Amino acid sequence: MVAFERHLRSERGRSEHTTRAYLADLRSLMDFLAAEQDVTDLAAIQLRDLRAWLAAMTQRGAARSTIARRSAAARTFLGWAVRTGRIPTDPSLRLVAPKRAGHLPEVLRQSDAVALLDVAAVASDDQDAMHLRNRAALELLYASGIRVGELTGLDIDDVDLSTGVLRVMGKGGKERTVPFGAPAREALVAWLELGRPQVRTAASGPALLLGRRGGRADPRQIRSALHELLTHVPDAPDISPHGLRHSAATHLLEGGADLRLVQELLGHASLATTQIYTHVSVDRLKASYRQAHPRA
Repeated sequence: MVAFERHLRSERGRSEHTTRAYLADLRSLMDFLAAEQDVTDLAAIQLRDLRAWLAAMTQRGAARSTIARRSAAARTFLGWAVRTGRIPTDPSLRLVAPKRAGHLPEVLRQSDAVALLDVAAVASDDQDAMHLRNRAALELLYASGIRVGELTGLDIDDVDLSTGVLRVMGKGGKERTVPFGAPAREALVAWLELGRPQVRTAASGPALLLGRRGGRADPRQIRSALHELLTHVPDAPDISPHGLRHSAATHLLEGGADLRLVQELLGHASLATTQIYTHVSVDRLKASYRQAHPRA
């Protein structure tokens, strides 16, 4: 297991969260095989053992997404074991996991998004550094649709205020250019001129967004700020920063943006990933139709 953990951590593009989840899944598999199947030798694992493991999870009520992830972890591990000569054949080649349940991401209405950013702007009127930072962060998240990890990873040089674009380092080390509008630019200027100097220290380096002690802002700080500000927007769902990314994409498509343009802005490798937002837009269209049309 130690060697496999080193292998996982050496692979580019795999997050620390996924690595930890895979290792926990494999411990679950090994515990099940030893306790329920009396299998302790890696080379003795058979397809029926893996299927029994997934079936046991299903009976315990595990979500399809959990079962799919655990199946992927088992295939990754056993494929690696074959490649490294630890087992002669891969018993997981014909292991089929249930497809993940499709679901629509929760998003803000456009009016809620405007209200949220208005609340952030009013909060920043006191020129407190963190209020200025939070406003700039939320304006950028909504304006650009970038991930919160991409946001907190930005350096000052990644922002071109004159042209209104960000240089974003996305998943897999892929760089992309993302535009932002005048409200986000205004919030950024206020942060850079009034907020950042209040908390900047010698250790701040080039980080665009900082915490109260001068270190690079953490995604958890932005998430906490978003949750707090949303409490001041009546009837708005309590979304995460990723929900704000969903909202930006949905509103772009509702405004007539091309799907491939949205794909490029979000940094999706596959157009299929972006297409979920068309489902959100159609869902809203149907709801409006049912409400307004006399023969709906």
